[in-house]
Amino acid sequence: MTDDLVRPSRTALAAAAVTVILWASAFVGIRAAAPYFSPGSLALGRLLAGAATLLIFLAVRRQGLPPRAAWRGIVISGVIWFGLYMVALNWGEQLVDAGTAAMLVNIGPAVMALLAGWLLGEGFPPRLMAGIAVSFAGTVIVGFSMSGGGGTSVLGVVLCLVAAVTYAAGVVAQKPALRYATALQATTFGCLIGAVACLPFAGQLVADVAAAPWTITLSVVYLGVFPTAIAFTTWAYALARTTAGKMGSTTYAVPAIVVLMSWLVLGEVPGWLTLIGGVLCLAGVAVSRSRPAPGSAS
Repeated sequence: MTDDLVRPSRTALAAAAVTVILWASAFVGIRAAAPYFSPGSLALGRLLAGAATLLIFLAVRRQGLPPRAAWRGIVISGVIWFGLYMVALNWGEQLVDAGTAAMLVNIGPAVMALLAGWLLGEGFPPRLMAGIAVSFAGTVIVGFSMSGGGGTSVLGVVLCLVAAVTYAAGVVAQKPALRYATALQATTFGCLIGAVACLPFAGQLVADVAAAPWTITLSVVYLGVFPTAIAFTTWAYALARTTAGKMGSTTYAVPAIVVLMSWLVLGEVPGWLTLIGGVLCLAGVAVSRSRPAPGSAS
């Protein structure tokens, strides 16, 4: 593994930052749309808006189909990450608040780092594992503080954990595909495959759009254009330039941002315990992305 892959460029770090902010906004957007859209119809609406946007980008960039070698990873990530992950997360957020959902889903990077170390040969760098431990402690504190001390729906928790595992597996599947396909190709066709997998919810989507306020329908379009089309592309761009484990660790910043956004948009006021957990999330990201001192074995 080259040093350049382990230490991504500033452009890749900026792309990862865009992803983190937009994905954080998705938790709040999903929570706002949950009373009006079923989990499957929300996933399909988001994926259709995202796929339409990505196809425009693909045409402008004049990029065609990915090479054959990339399709296995694209199909797997499309079904389990773009498809199953989004349905599970949408359903989970009908039962738990945005901050708790963000905490639970961010167990995913720990699973991701372990899978990447095992299946992709990325290993288990001490700083990465230390950062994961610190951030995981922070996400536990955030989730506990926003769940009313354990009153969260058991089904909601299970669904968010399913989302975490499918998210991690989807990233690990996508990583090898990015050796052959561009970030835009992998994201576009992964999104399309996810939309196809969610087509059984088309009838419910039509009914939900007809009944929902237009502002909520616009929020679904937002979810498709920004947290999906743009954020998944910037994620793939950064993932192609670093390890899956390190990319996963950056998303530990999401719960802290979700807490702030949900406070401002949804009126979910965080307490001191939540803020402490958010700080730990960010501290873990800093540890995982820090460079060892010259001559250090870390």
